[in-house]
Amino acid sequence: MLTTYLHYGLVIALAIGLVIAAFTDIRSRQISNKLNLAIALGAPLFWWTSGLSIWPDVAMQILVAFAAFAILAGLFAAGMMGGGDVKLLTALALWIAPTSFVQLLVVMALVGGVLTIVMGGWHFLRRQKERLAIPYGVAIAVGGLWVLAVNYLPSDMPVA
Repeated sequence: MLTTYLHYGLVIALAIGLVIAAFTDIRSRQISNKLNLAIALGAPLFWWTSGLSIWPDVAMQILVAFAAFAILAGLFAAGMMGGGDVKLLTALALWIAPTSFVQLLVVMALVGGVLTIVMGGWHFLRRQKERLAIPYGVAIAVGGLWVLAVNYLPSDMPVA
């Protein structure tokens, strides 16, 4: 029973961390390294409360996180993604099951596309000359919150 409470407490803590990441990205266009580290360091406790076995479950989480980091670091090097976004998604890959991580990426891409269109239109209407900076942490947070709500809350708990 204590493990169940701790498990859902960790899910809530992750949700709070995602909201903080979104708001700090909106405000300063940065996601704190301390926040990303806290999220990553919470993953082993989450694995334990989830009942994941070291092999293959935890190994798969780590493999997905490494793969995500490798791909996203390439996007960062190409100037297509911020460093905080890369670290946040990598930390989330430690928490989210691989199939659910794909859901997160799809929702993130859809929200990110809408966010880019809206902000791009606003930028254009205001005739701003500086480079448009999209707070993509918002899209990552929405994708993460979506996955938490759909896959990690009890099925008898109302979501809306």
